[in-house]
Amino acid sequence: MARNLVGFLVLILTLSTCGASIFHPISDSHRSAALELFAPSEGAFGSLEESFEALRTFEILGIEKKIDVTESTCQLVAFAVGSSSSSLKDLFFALRVNGILKCVIEGVLEGIKSRLQAAVNDASSLLDFYYSVGSLVLIKDQTSSSVLFGDADGIFRSIKALSQSDGRWRYNSNNPESSTYAAGIALEALAGVVSLSSSEIDQSLIDTLKNDIVKLFDSIEKYDDGAFYFDEKHVNAREHQDALSTTASVVRGITAFSAVISGSPSLPGDKILGLAKFFLGIGIPGNAKDFFYQIDSLGCLESNRVAIPLILSLPATVLSLSKKDQLKVKVNTVLGSSAPPLTVKLTKASSFDSKDSFIIENQELKFDPENAIYFLDGLPKGVDVGHYVFVFEVVLRDPEHKKVYATGGQTRVPLFVTGVIKIDGAEIAVLDGDLGSIETQKKLDLAGQNTVSLSANHLQKLRLSFQLTTPLGNAFKPHQAFLKLRHESKVEHIFVVGGSGKEFETILDFLGLVDKLFYLSGTYDIQLTVGDSVMENSFLLALGHIELDLPEPPEKSTRPPPQPLDPYLRYGPKAEITHIFRAPEKRPPQELSLAFLGLTFLPLVGFLVGLLRLGVNLKSFPASAAPAIFAILFQLGIAAVLLLYVLFWLKLDLFTTLKTLGLLGAFLVFVGHRILSHLASTSSKLKSA
Repeated sequence: MARNLVGFLVLILTLSTCGASIFHPISDSHRSAALELFAPSEGAFGSLEESFEALRTFEILGIEKKIDVTESTCQLVAFAVGSSSSSLKDLFFALRVNGILKCVIEGVLEGIKSRLQAAVNDASSLLDFYYSVGSLVLIKDQTSSSVLFGDADGIFRSIKALSQSDGRWRYNSNNPESSTYAAGIALEALAGVVSLSSSEIDQSLIDTLKNDIVKLFDSIEKYDDGAFYFDEKHVNAREHQDALSTTASVVRGITAFSAVISGSPSLPGDKILGLAKFFLGIGIPGNAKDFFYQIDSLGCLESNRVAIPLILSLPATVLSLSKKDQLKVKVNTVLGSSAPPLTVKLTKASSFDSKDSFIIENQELKFDPENAIYFLDGLPKGVDVGHYVFVFEVVLRDPEHKKVYATGGQTRVPLFVTGVIKIDGAEIAVLDGDLGSIETQKKLDLAGQNTVSLSANHLQKLRLSFQLTTPLGNAFKPHQAFLKLRHESKVEHIFVVGGSGKEFETILDFLGLVDKLFYLSGTYDIQLTVGDSVMENSFLLALGHIELDLPEPPEKSTRPPPQPLDPYLRYGPKAEITHIFRAPEKRPPQELSLAFLGLTFLPLVGFLVGLLRLGVNLKSFPASAAPAIFAILFQLGIAAVLLLYVLFWLKLDLFTTLKTLGLLGAFLVFVGHRILSHLASTSSKLKSA
C-alpha cells in the first residue's frame, strides 16, 4: 500500500503542474445538474425569463421536463400576452416560452402585432429594438400571418447608428460607453430585422456589419489552454457583465445573424473552436443563470453556419506499457453528437522532458464505428515510460460537406506512459573509511522483503547502490530517490540518492556526518524510497538496520531537536485508574442497634402516657369561628415544629433548622397568645357566673 501511495502522490503532483487542458463535450453529468438547478417549485419555474432559460436548457440537452410545468407556465404566458400593461421584455420572454411549449394563444398573438410594430418605430434604445423586433420574429414563427417591415433599411440603419468603430455597441444614443455584451444583442436584433424585411437589405450594410464582427473578434482574449472569450469593458456597474455572459451574448448574436444572411463572416475556425473550449472549460456552473449561458451558447455553436466546433478528447491520458493499453481518441461536437466522416492523425509525438526527440510522425488512427472511437493498435514503436506531448490533426474526409466544421488544426495533448521499472544490482555495504575496501556487503531484493543487519563506527562509510531501467532497457531517473536513517530515539535523517545513467549510488561518510547525526550511537532503521509518476512499482521499503558506534559528543555540540509529541499519547485513552477503598469500621451487633432504637421511642411513649394521666379532652376547644381557627393553627404549628425535628435528623443542617424554627416560633407565639387569651377570658367569665 505504501508503494502505491508514493506513486499516486507523485502522479498527482505531476498532473497538477501540467499546463495543457483536456476538453470533453457535454455529458450526462450536465443533464443531472440541469434537473437540480432548474427544479420547478409548485409546478412553475418563477418568472417568464427563468421559465425560458429552464425550458431552453432542457430542450438543448434533450430532457423531457415540459409536462410538469406546461399548465402553470402557459397561464403566465397567456396573462403576459393578453395584458396591455405587460412590458416589452415580458412579451418577449412569453413568446419565447410559447415557442417551446406551444400554448393555445394564437388568437391573442394577432392583437399584439400592431403594438410591437409601433414599439419598433418609436424605439430609441438598443433593448427596445431587441425586445420588440425579437417578439415580432417569434410571432412570425408561431403564427400563419405575415409580419414584415416596410422600411427595414431604416430600422437597420437606426440600430446600426449605435455601433462603434471597434465592433462594440452603445445601449442608446445618450450613453457614450460602448459594450461588448450589447454587440451580441444588436446582432440578434439586426438578424430579426433581416428576417422580417419585405425586400433585400442593402448589401453594403450587410458587408459593413460583417466587417464590424471581424473587428469585434480582434478584441477577443485567450487563455493558455487555447480557450477564447470576450470580456466586458463597460464601466457602468449597473450594466456590467462578466466574461461568461458577455461571450454568450456575442455567440448568440453571431449565430443568429449568420443564419439569415448569405455568406458567413470571415472568422477563423480556431477562434470558434476556442469559444467552445471556453464554455466547456468552466465545467458545470453552480447557478442556473450561468448554466443557461453555457448550454445555450454551446447549442448555438452546434448549429451555427460559420463553423461547428469539433472537440478532440482522450478517455484516458495515462497509458500503461505493462497492461498494453491502447491509445483511444474521441471526436464529437460540443453537445456530444457524432462527428461527420473524418480522419484523425497522430502527426507528432515528442518527449515532455526532451522536446527535440520526436518519436513518430503522420500515423493515422483506426476507427471503431461501434464505439465511435479512433485508436492506435498499440503504442508507436519507441514509446517508453515518460511524459509526452502527442499532437493530433483532424481532417474531414468529405471536403464538400454541407456544414463547415472547426477542427482546430493540430491539437496538443499531454500523455503519461507508465510501466514497471526494472531494478537490478541492489546492494548495501559498509566500507573502510581510509582504504575504501568493503568490510561488509549484502545483496538487496528491492521487490521483496529485506532484513539487513549491519554495524559500523564513525571511521567507516555506508554505500547503497542499484540500477533502474525502463521496459525498453533505457536508463530511468525517478523524481524521488531517498535514503532515510531513523534512530531508535525517532530522530530521522534523509539523504538523496544520486544517479548517473542507469546507476544510482549514495555513500554516507559517518566521520563527516557525526555532527548531523548528533553523535547519537545506537540502532538506525534503514528505509529506501523510490517513486515517479510513470513508475508503476514505486516503493517505500524498509531494508533493515545498522548499529552505529559514534564518539561521545563534545561539550558544545548540537543537541537533537525535540521530537513532536505523539498525538495518540496526548489525546488517546489514559491508563486505567484502580482504587481500593478503606476497610469499613467495625460496627456493633444488629441486636444492640435495634435495642437502642427501641429506647429512643420511650420519651414519646412517656409523653402519650402523660397526656392520658392529665385527662386531655376537646371540651374546651373554642366553638366560635375565629378562636377555632387560631386553635387549629396553633396545633399545626406544633406539628410543624415536630416535623422540623424529623427533617433535621434526616437531612437538614443546624443553620437551616434554626432559621426555620425561628419563623415557626414567631408564628406560634402569635397564634398561641390569641388562643390562650381567649381561653383565659372564657375561664374568667365562667368563674364570675
